[in-house]
Parts: sequence; C-alpha cells; structure tokens
Amino acid sequence: MRRALLFELALFAVPSGGALMLWLGGLAPAWSVPLASVPALGRHIFRLIDLSTLIRRQHRLAPPFPRGLWGEVYRNIARYQQRGRKGRKRQIRFTRRFREAANAVPDALVILDKHHRIDWANPAAAQLLDIHWPEQDGQHFLDVFCHPELGDFLHDGEYLRPLDIAPSHNRALMISLRIAPFGERKRQRLVVGRDITKVYHLNMIRRDFVANASHELRTPLTVIGGFVENLLDAPNTPEPHRRPLTLMHNQAERMRSIIEDLLTLSRLEMHDSPADQHSVDVPEELRLILQEAQAIGDAGHRLDPLIDTGLLLLGNQPELRSAFSNLVFNAIKHTPAGTRIRIRWCQDKDGATFVVEDDGPGIAPEHLPRLTERFYRIDAARSRQSGGTGLGLAIVKHVLNRHDASLNISSELGQGTTFACHFPTTRTLRRDAPVPHVDTTPPTPSRSANGEG
Repeated sequence: MRRALLFELALFAVPSGGALMLWLGGLAPAWSVPLASVPALGRHIFRLIDLSTLIRRQHRLAPPFPRGLWGEVYRNIARYQQRGRKGRKRQIRFTRRFREAANAVPDALVILDKHHRIDWANPAAAQLLDIHWPEQDGQHFLDVFCHPELGDFLHDGEYLRPLDIAPSHNRALMISLRIAPFGERKRQRLVVGRDITKVYHLNMIRRDFVANASHELRTPLTVIGGFVENLLDAPNTPEPHRRPLTLMHNQAERMRSIIEDLLTLSRLEMHDSPADQHSVDVPEELRLILQEAQAIGDAGHRLDPLIDTGLLLLGNQPELRSAFSNLVFNAIKHTPAGTRIRIRWCQDKDGATFVVEDDGPGIAPEHLPRLTERFYRIDAARSRQSGGTGLGLAIVKHVLNRHDASLNISSELGQGTTFACHFPTTRTLRRDAPVPHVDTTPPTPSRSANGEG
C-alpha cells in the first residue's frame, strides 16, 4: 500500500510540474492546470471503464495488475473473486454429495415449497409415491399424490405422528409418511415416505393371532375355572386336594386376566381414535377408582387426591377409566406398605393433566423406556405375586394415543415415581359448559404399523 501511495504521489507530481512549466511559459493558470491534469484524468477514466467492463462480463481478474492504487483495487477484487470461486466449488461439492446421499436413500424424499408445490424429489419417490422429478416439478403435492387423509394432515401442521397410508398407485404398499418443516422461516416441507409393508403385515398377523388366540382360550379357561371353583366349594373334596385346586384356581384367574387385557389391547388397536366420544366426568370416575383402590390397598397406602371437580374430558369413558385405574392400581400394587400416593387432576395452560406420584423405591433409568412394552416387568417374580400381567401400561399408552394425549414417566431410585398424562386443550371441558359436536361414525380401521402404539 505504501508503494502504491508513493506511485500515486509521483504521478501527481508530473501534472503539477507540467502546469508550472505552462504557467512559466506564459499560459494563464486557469488553462495550465486543467491541461496538465488531462493525462491523469484520462488514466482514471480508462481504468474505471476497463474495470466496469470486466465485472459486467464476469471476467476473471488476473495479473499483471496496473501500478498504484488501481493495482490494489484490481488485486482486492481478484482475491474476492477467488474466494467466491472457492465457495461455489464447496457448495457444488456439498450439493453433489447431498444428492448422491439422497439418491441412495431407500426412503422417498420430497421437498415442498411454501405453497406445497414439489421442489425436488429423489428417485425412491417415483416408486413409493409415484412422484417423478423433474417431470412434475412445480406441481402441487396433493395433485400428484392423492389421499383422503393427506390434505388435513398436511395443512394442520401436526407432524409429531406419522401417517400410514396405502398409495393409490399401488395398494399393495403401506407407506409411513412423515412431514417436517424446514428451510427459511420453516415455511418449506420435507416429506419422508418409508415402506413399512412387511412391518405392517407382521403386525397384522401378530394382532390377529393374539385376538383370535385370546378369544379361543377364553371359553375353555372359563370352563376349567368354573369346575375348579366348584371342586373348591364342594364339602366332600379331600383336604389334601384343596391346596393344588387353590393354586389351579389362582393361575386360571391370572390367565383370564391376561386374556382380558390382550383382548382390550386388540380392541384398542383396531382404530386410531374411539368411535363413542362424549363428555366424561373424570372427577366422578376418579372417586370410584379411589374407593376401589382403598379396598385393595390393604398394605396401608396413603392416598392423597387433589382433583379439580369442574374439569371434564372429551373421550371414551370405559377407555379413560381403564387407563386411570391402571395407573392408580399399579402404584398400590408395586410399592411397599405405607407409601404415600398423590393423585392430581388439574388444568393448565396446555390442557389437562392427570398425575399419579408415589414416594416408593423408584425405578432404575434403564427400565423407563421399556415400561410401556407388552409383558415387560422390572421384577417378574414380584409382578406375578402382585397379580400384574405386564400389559397395564401398554393399555394406558394406547388409550392416551387414541385421545391425543401423551404419557411421561419420571423416576429416580429412592425418590419415587411419577406418571403424568397430558391431554390437549381440545379435549378439556368445564362442568355445565356446552359439549362440542363429535362425529361418532366409526373411523376407518387403523393401518398403523407401530406395534406398541
């Protein structure tokens, strides 16, 4: 930069000396200074025109550069161009790698603009969703991929759960569709379609087997339990036979309880939402549940209820009663004598919350993610002793899913356990408030592939 300034000062000295000579030669100063400055002005104008032409034509600036400050200007612009070229090359490499990775993914990927028009799609989208890019570039997503439930799913913006549908172009497929907002201001949408056909059919086979086997076992088990009970009540039954008959009766009752829970799960899995929905008097249901809990809680458990008597819920009464009673009875069955159990039913800014909290021994962290799995038990021997089937929390999770609710479980060893059910505001009602109209038409059978709900 110093050399450039010295060069410019030297160039400035030349017209100054020329102007002085012209003045000494008798020319007036008003003419001598402009005439002496013409070469310098011409140089600047030439460089401006040259630089403007190079930038307009997007030419690459390369040495040799002119001397002086104009050389610094050319050199800095050349460096800026070089950084821009490197940035574009990095962007091109990243875009190429992204497209190669997206093309290799077996799931369908579709990018939608803010108007839900197709902006890009990978090759798997052609097979799974019948979306061909770039042939269908710019077309509306719902015009290309049609399904009755997809319009509401796309516009409602509630993308926490996937939508499992059979595409119209191939009914043999079962696609799990997920949509995620992304891009500037989250106005674009990324649609991910996964082929879950095998998983869906496996779950259907499992569901049908469990339902059919449970139904077929119910009748013979009822007959066996009835005869065993008659033998126990008969006065002429030998005393040595009573103990094995008692054990047989207890195991028969346990099997009956398991079968009833399995049939309940099968019924819950048939539809995504309950068909019969109305205003449920949750405070009254909890009052009855607490009466039953006190009857079975012979170990001296301390029940501490805090119930909002004016808070009701829109849903299915038998299902909600089953979920709430499971949580309360589990707290009694799986905690030692003298445990304090707090039951709360209250309203908050996000909806309604039902909480069952105890100060028992707690649950180890590695067990928490699997508590809602079928037949999962922390202590199998203790669970069988208390009469548990290992299906209670699975039923609770299914019921909550069908009522747009969620189950949160938190626990620490030695600090107790908390089960919290959160219901959205769309499900909450106040006593004496008008009940909104609910369509009780049975929904289309669910084709969800989520085995555990």
